[in-house]
This record gives sequence, C-alpha cells and structure tokens, in this order.
Amino acid sequence: MKNATWIPLLAAAMIMACFGEQAQAGYLGAGRYKCCPTEACTSCGDYCAAKECSSTCYKTVVETVWEKQNYTCQKTVYDTVCEKVPVQYTKNVYKTCYRDECYTVCKPVYQTCYREVCYNVCRPVYKTCYKTVTCKRRRPVYNTCYKDVCYSVCKPVYNTCYRDVCYTVRRPICETHYRDVCCTIYKTNYKTCYRDVCRTICKPVHTWHDVEVCCGEWKTVTEHCPGPVVDKCVCEPGTWEYDCSSCCPIYKPGCCKTVKVQCPGTTICRRVWCPKKVTRKVCCTTYERECKTERVPYTVCERVPCTITKKVPYTCVRYECETRTKKVPYTTCQMVRECRTRKVPYTTCCWKEECVTKQVPYTTCTMVSECRTRKVPYTTCSYEQKTCTRKVPYTTCEQVCCTRYVTRTKCVPRTVCVTKTRCVPRQVCRKVPVPTCCPEPTCTAPAPKTCTAPAPTCSN
Repeated sequence: MKNATWIPLLAAAMIMACFGEQAQAGYLGAGRYKCCPTEACTSCGDYCAAKECSSTCYKTVVETVWEKQNYTCQKTVYDTVCEKVPVQYTKNVYKTCYRDECYTVCKPVYQTCYREVCYNVCRPVYKTCYKTVTCKRRRPVYNTCYKDVCYSVCKPVYNTCYRDVCYTVRRPICETHYRDVCCTIYKTNYKTCYRDVCRTICKPVHTWHDVEVCCGEWKTVTEHCPGPVVDKCVCEPGTWEYDCSSCCPIYKPGCCKTVKVQCPGTTICRRVWCPKKVTRKVCCTTYERECKTERVPYTVCERVPCTITKKVPYTCVRYECETRTKKVPYTTCQMVRECRTRKVPYTTCCWKEECVTKQVPYTTCTMVSECRTRKVPYTTCSYEQKTCTRKVPYTTCEQVCCTRYVTRTKCVPRTVCVTKTRCVPRQVCRKVPVPTCCPEPTCTAPAPKTCTAPAPTCSN
C-alpha cells in the first residue's frame, strides 16, 4: 500500500509532459515565445545593408561515378557420376537330393493292466470337547482430566489511514454548434385508381351414379395340422441295468430297436378373406366456367421533390486543466500482546481386578482301523517288427552362369549460369557552391530566393 502512492503522481507528470510537448510544437519547434532571450528579439540592423555583402551561387559540375552491375555468364562444370556395369561369372551350385531307403524296426508295445490289492488303514477320528476354566485378570481403567495452561499471543492490529494527494486532470469541454444546410427531399403522393378485370369462376355441379364396389369380410377358420414322424429307440424289459452312482439306466448293446412314432398334432386358427360385390351411389362433381367482371383498385405512387433547410450539429472540443485532490489509503500495523488460557487434557490409569469364566476347547483323537481295496497298475511289453522308409540325402554339383554389377565412376560435363559483378561508369551532375558578389539590391525588393536555395541533383 505504501509503494502504490507514487503511481498517481507519476501518471499526472506523464500527462503534463505529453501536453507540454504538444503546446511547444505549436511554435514551430522554438519552444514557446516566453523563453526567447531579449537579444534575439531586438533588431539586428538594416536588411538592405546586410545584402550588400557577398552571397553564394552554384554551378553544375559533371563527375564520373562507378556503379556495380551484375551480369550472367555460362560456365562448364564436371559432375562425378557412378553407374553399375554388368559382369558375367560362373559359380558352383550345390543341391541336396533325397532317395528312399527301407529298414526294419522292432517296436515295443506297452500295455497297462490292473490288479486289486487289499490294505488296512488307521483313520483318526477327532472330537472337540469343552471344559470350564475360571481365572482372574487385571483390567486398566483410564480417566481423562483437564488442567488450565496460560500462554501469550501477539495479535496484529491494523489501522487504515488516509493522506491527501494532488493531481492535475485535463477535462474536455464539448460545445455543440449548428449550421444551416439546404437539402432536397422527396415526398411520396399516393393515388388510388380502378380498372375492370374479367375473372373466370368454376361453379360445381353434383351428379349421382350407381357403382359396383368389391368388398368383403374376414372369417376365422380352425385347422388341425398332424405332428412329424420321428425315430424312437424302444428297449424291452430286462435289457437294461440301473447304475446307482450316476442314477442313469445302462442299456445292453443290441437289445434296443428303432420305431417310427408320430408326434401329436397342433390346432391352427387363421383368418380368411371372403369377397363380395356391393352397389353403392357415388357423387360425381363437375365444374362449369362462368365469366364475371369486377372493378379492382390499384395505387399509383408519385415522388415530388421538396427543398428544406435543416440545422446540422457539429462539436468543438477544448480542454481545461483542473487540479483535484484524492484520499490515498495506507495501512499501519501494531502488535498487541494478549494473554489466553486453554485446557490441556491428561490421562490417569488405575487397575481393576475381575473374575472371568470361559469355555476352553480341547480335541481328543481316536484311531479306527478300516480295510480298503485299490487297483495297482502293472505294464506288459511285447515287440512287433515294422518296415519303415526313410529319406537319405545326397549332394549334386551344378555350374550356373550369374551376373553381378560393378560400380564405375565417370565425369559428365554440364553448363551452369554464374552471376558476376562488374563496375560501370556513370555521369552525374551536381551543384558546387561558388563565392560571388551579388549586385546591390534595393530595400523595397528582397533578394531572389533562387540564389540561396539548393539545386536538385541530376543523374543520368
């Protein structure tokens, strides 16, 4: 807040500097007339007497100037080009072929068989029992208490103060003036006229005729559709056994026969359209044309020029400097010490004895012997002779003519356009000052301005 007080002062200074430069520029760069020294405003002598002294004239002198000029010429450049040339050579190509060879193999055939073995197993039987146990235990009892603790706090106190700051404002004053302007406007005159229009009207004529119309109604028909004929497997009694493990019957092979059975049919309701012809009276409408004449109004528009004088406003703006005062706030901070009290918790502990009765589980184990049967696998091996055929590889050599490419380098000429620079002479005319004595002028006629004005430069 303290650093922000100089911002309005800096803005006011910049505004005054900008308007001050604009005001001084109105005196053609001479600042303002109040700053001229007294010696500059006094008369420096007779103007006619001052013109009697020598003046400066100019004469034309031709000089040679060298200028740089770019021109284009052609130059031969050689490029290195790589090309591939085919070369013939012979190489050996090895090829692997195969022939059939028969051999005899004794192949072992393994077969797994099972035999039943009885064995005794001691199976443990576990039983959970409970017994009542009474014991004493100490249980901690916690109590929360509070005590008062004093502490000091530094509290900041902020105060907002104000100080007066002066600044200058250029206030624009807008003045509205009016001038008379003559202008031409056009007024529109409307006139209603009438014309006769012939209009054709179609008049309806109704006629009744007897027409036969095809119509009908929907009737519901019930039909019975027989079921499909399917194959069903039928087994005689006593040809199947019941499996207790899977709860499914097991049929003996060759005891079942296939019989064709027709499934029960279904009843279908469908709607049938029954057509019939009915004679109805139909109204036919025809139109007869009738011509009528009526008067139709129309409007004629005519624009008439009219000259009026109106006042056109224009605005002039002038600025007035005004000094204003504003209140700038700033904040002061003061630390005030304050004493406070807070409650601090603390915990106390005391032990309490109590008797607890609980059921303790324990497990008893009894070994029970039982006889079980299991299937033990054993493997039998027998040998069978088998004739097999295998592919035996052998290598053949063949010479093949091949082509390879060799890279060779050669120079290829080409023409390139090159830009070069050269110096070209050029004649230039310029004015050179020559000191001469001008004729004595009169006081009433000032000296010609062409004598002291610089001449334009001519160039070829």
